[in-house]
Amino acid sequence: MAQENIFLSKNYLMVLEKSAPLNMQCHFIGVFKNGVLAGIALTQFLNLNLLQSFGERDNCFKTSVRNFVFKNYSSHVLFIGNNMLTGQNAYVISDAISNAEMIEVLKLAVEDLKIEFKNQKTKVHLTVFKDFDTKTSNEIIPTLKEYYKFTTQPNMIFEISEKWKTEQDYIDALSKKYRDQFKRARKKILDITKKKLSCEEIKEHEETINELYHHVAQNAPFNTFFLAENHFCEFKRLLKDDFLFYGYFLEEKMIGFNTLVKNGKAMDTYFLGYDETIQREKMLYLNMLYDMIAYSIKKEFKEIIFARTALEIKSSVGSKPVDMFGFIRHSNKIIDFIIAKLFVFLEPKTVWNQRHPFK
Repeated sequence: MAQENIFLSKNYLMVLEKSAPLNMQCHFIGVFKNGVLAGIALTQFLNLNLLQSFGERDNCFKTSVRNFVFKNYSSHVLFIGNNMLTGQNAYVISDAISNAEMIEVLKLAVEDLKIEFKNQKTKVHLTVFKDFDTKTSNEIIPTLKEYYKFTTQPNMIFEISEKWKTEQDYIDALSKKYRDQFKRARKKILDITKKKLSCEEIKEHEETINELYHHVAQNAPFNTFFLAENHFCEFKRLLKDDFLFYGYFLEEKMIGFNTLVKNGKAMDTYFLGYDETIQREKMLYLNMLYDMIAYSIKKEFKEIIFARTALEIKSSVGSKPVDMFGFIRHSNKIIDFIIAKLFVFLEPKTVWNQRHPFK
């Protein structure tokens, strides 16, 4: 079953076991029907009180209110799903059960987990079933009728045409404006070296990697965790060739990195980092996107999951937005009653223009 989604495979769950963020506790759930394993699920409990910052990019009244609310009323969050990823990674099931049946069982598991946390003197404030596509969310709405259905930034997905066999095929499919953008970006990094790193090499550059990662993470509009320092090395050690780590070097100094995860016929982008001053000058982030596309075409993947954030630049290389839905409930009945209005007020708004780079 878990072969359908690498993010529910034994090796990936071991990555979480060995190098989850410090403010995260993971639980792995097996669902059985007639004594046979019929589903695998992941939950993540996050203690936001352990974070020094939720993200430092935005500094406004709404951000201050949001941070106050989370610190004081919603600091203990139980996710059914993976808060480190974008996409439908909460569970995988066999043909023996339906999505609605799986959700029914997971609701029972949630109640058991709440009791377990209560015994540890910890109260779960928010419960979130995370990231379902339109079809699945419609199937499970009746089962989660006491939850508020919400959507945030879309998942940016890049579909790879069957006609494309090389990077040049992709370039030829672009309109002149975006071919010029490609050429301009590529000229900027002629003096930058890209290298695929092993676990040992990742460990060798670990201090720099964490500095580059934290620079990007802290400048995000909102964060609920920060990766453990050994996360990338453990990821590479356990997933081997299914996890790709690329370092970008200028005069032998690492100035950026990106990561990819092979997930069946899909390529999932993972975390990245860069030196902001050099990123702007060298158009490094855009070049990383082009590199990911070139590699995925060469290796005959069907799509690239570019995830949330940086929506406009991702659309400029050809990604399209796909809405994802979640379901949220607060343990406080008064807060839960107004959660729809509260969510709309606190959710960071992203204004962006979708680009259409193809002919």
